[in-house]
Amino acid sequence: MFELLGIPPQALFGQLLLGLINGSFYALLSLGLAVIFGLLNIINFSHGAQYMMGAFVAWMLLTYTGINYWWALLIVPLVVGATGVVIERLMISRLYHLDHLYGLLLTFGLALIIQGLFRNQYGVSGLPYSIPAELSGGTNLGFMFLPNYRAWVIVASVVVCFATWFAIEKTRLGAYLRAATENPTLVGAFGINVPRMITLTYGFGVALAALAGVLAAPIYSVNPNMGADLIIVVFAVVVIGGMGSILGAILTGFGLGVVEGLTRVFYPEGSAVVIFVIMAIVLLVKPAGLFGRTQ
Repeated sequence: MFELLGIPPQALFGQLLLGLINGSFYALLSLGLAVIFGLLNIINFSHGAQYMMGAFVAWMLLTYTGINYWWALLIVPLVVGATGVVIERLMISRLYHLDHLYGLLLTFGLALIIQGLFRNQYGVSGLPYSIPAELSGGTNLGFMFLPNYRAWVIVASVVVCFATWFAIEKTRLGAYLRAATENPTLVGAFGINVPRMITLTYGFGVALAALAGVLAAPIYSVNPNMGADLIIVVFAVVVIGGMGSILGAILTGFGLGVVEGLTRVFYPEGSAVVIFVIMAIVLLVKPAGLFGRTQ
């Protein structure tokens, strides 16, 4: 059928794979944004910079200390997440009683500072980060060649995303987090340290961005602008899925990645804007987003 349309099957499946890979990063990053906004009501514009920090910290660990990719998957989210904890305690915690705009402006300024520091230190040319030997090569599926590392990124993203959804929506800890956003005084009356819970939640959202950065480092060049190039698209994904909707962020991230890949096959000129066109349509039809709740 695709030959009749003048589209080689290899090109179609290749773009679908690329769409799933992009969707993996869209899902992970929008999940972190949804966690922070849904539970803290903070629009974290520094999320792209924290994603970039994750890739850079992984590169620095490998270059300066010899710590490999597998250890970086564990260490980097903890390190970058800890910087998020410090930012929340010193800066963001002072803005919770103010309008959302103040949090957006603060995190936007932080993003510019972080990007500027890395740009001054490392320049704007990409730094290579090698694929781990265990995931090099690929598998011939007959209709396409599947690189092992790309398959790993997709599987790892799906597992992390749905584990996070389960923890927030189906466990007692998640119930405490959601209750703390609605009535922190009542939750505090049960002996739960709400400010600490909020701080750790922000740190966890930042850690998700850092984890995405580690996964992205072997695929894309590690450079200070990698987060800035992605964050606008991720915000569009969050808006389409519904601000604060965990499941919406996950499903919309993967789904829009596939849509973007298919658009590259059938209408390449529209691939750069298709997500924003979908966002405009969704906002007209359902302003709260596909999975968002109408206030």
